[in-house]
Amino acid sequence: MKSVVVRNIKRADNSAVATMGALGVSTVHEALGGSGLMKTYMRPIWAGAQIAGPAVTVLAQPGDNWMIHVAVEQCQKGDVLVVGCTTDNTDGMFGELLGTSLAARGVAGLIIDAGCRDVKALHDMGFPVWSRAVSAKGTVKATPGAVNVPVVCAGVNVEPGDLVVADDDGVVVVPRKLAVETAQKAQKRHDDEDGKRKQLASGVLGLDMYKMREPLAKAGLVYIDNPEDV
Repeated sequence: MKSVVVRNIKRADNSAVATMGALGVSTVHEALGGSGLMKTYMRPIWAGAQIAGPAVTVLAQPGDNWMIHVAVEQCQKGDVLVVGCTTDNTDGMFGELLGTSLAARGVAGLIIDAGCRDVKALHDMGFPVWSRAVSAKGTVKATPGAVNVPVVCAGVNVEPGDLVVADDDGVVVVPRKLAVETAQKAQKRHDDEDGKRKQLASGVLGLDMYKMREPLAKAGLVYIDNPEDV
């Protein structure tokens, strides 16, 4: 692995970022055909945050946050910093001070396939983090990695500039070249679901709205009025 920092990357379309950030992970994941979702161990360190933005990527060594410090300089307002490790790790590689530095540059949040600490301080300052673990264990600055190279983070390949969406449902990554198309599909899905939501709120049953009764009968489902007949 070369220790490099790529300074100039192409970022996902701004309008696609705004659209998918508002719609959320579940809708975007479905619009992307059920792909791009990071492993379920990636959880927000505090509930209620919702972000979207182009990825600035970091490949870090386990227990070593040196390259996160290097990456801060490459971040622009609205970016999402995505950190993958060369091997599994849960050490607290990110905390309040790095959060302060990223917040000062307008970074939307952090996705890290490792540990995070200083959770209360990060919550108080409103900086969102999705991490593999929460751990007070400190780290070193000893071995270089790389910035803005392709990384694997929680099972998903992330290219610099890809669109990252994260909320309480998890983290999904949309390839930059598919961002506009996926945003359109996600918006259509949301609009369709809005109509269904109104029907369900009015009392219509999903059984009827989705026309499930006939296929359920064909599958062998039988309604019985008398419990003694079961």
